[in-house]
Formats: sequence, C-alpha cells, structure tokens
Amino acid sequence: MPEPFHQFDALDKRISAFMARWGIPALRFSLAVIFIWFGLLKPLGYSPAAPLVLKTVDWMPVLSGATWLAVIGWWEVVIGITFLFHRTLRIAIFLLAMQMAGTFMPLVLLPEVTFQARGYPFAPTLEGQYIIKNLLVISAALVVGGTVRRGGSGG
Repeated sequence: MPEPFHQFDALDKRISAFMARWGIPALRFSLAVIFIWFGLLKPLGYSPAAPLVLKTVDWMPVLSGATWLAVIGWWEVVIGITFLFHRTLRIAIFLLAMQMAGTFMPLVLLPEVTFQARGYPFAPTLEGQYIIKNLLVISAALVVGGTVRRGGSGG
C-alpha cells in the first residue's frame, strides 16, 4: 500500500477507535443533559414547550395541567439522571419509553398545532418538528439500551 494510503488508514483506525470508545458514553451523557435540562425547565416555568404540554394534558384527570407539567418535567429529570449510570440504564429506557408515548400524543390530539395548514402530514410546524425529532432520541436510547448487558461505562 502506498505511504499516503497507509497513513490515512492508520489515522482512520485511530479515529474509528476513538469513536467506538467514546460514542456510547457521549450518547448517554447527551441524553442525560437533554432530559435533565429540558425537564427542569418545565417545573421552573421556563419551558417553551409548556403551552403544547398543557394543551396535550388538559383532558387528563386527577391533576391540573400545571401539576401534570411539573410531573412530566420531574419525570424527565429522573430519566436524565438514570442515563448517567450504567446500573440504571434499564430504568432510563423504561421511563423514556413511557414518556415517549405521551410525547407523540400532540401529533394525534393537536394536528392543528403540530402541522401547517394544508400540510398534514408532511409539513410539521416548529412544534411538530420538536416532537418528530424524538425519533432520534428513541434511536439513541435503543443504541444505549443495547449496552445494558455489558459492564462498566456501557461503551
């Protein structure tokens, strides 16, 4: 193999090894940060998603919309915390699966909010895009969840 190709191959192997070593831990940390940060915004009254959540949970019994908003926010914080530790990944995945069922509800319950007029189902609004991007969160959770039977950092 010519020298430039050998050097490229060696560099490619180092980069690939770095990504293999740090990819899943970075993914777990990213999920934790997103869930803790966005979750805290809800009970603290700073979430831009609050109006959408309130419209979505308005029909739910037992608690007021504001209380449901706080419960959902703290639920997300717990999801984030459980992503930080390998021992609690199963809990994280379980809580996230339950949370995601509710996260996608506005696409069905509030299409007038989540899709542009005359654009259903191919032209989501910003709110719709905010929800649909959770497909990536689910995929990330599947990757991380695939590490639960491994020890250590999950990587």
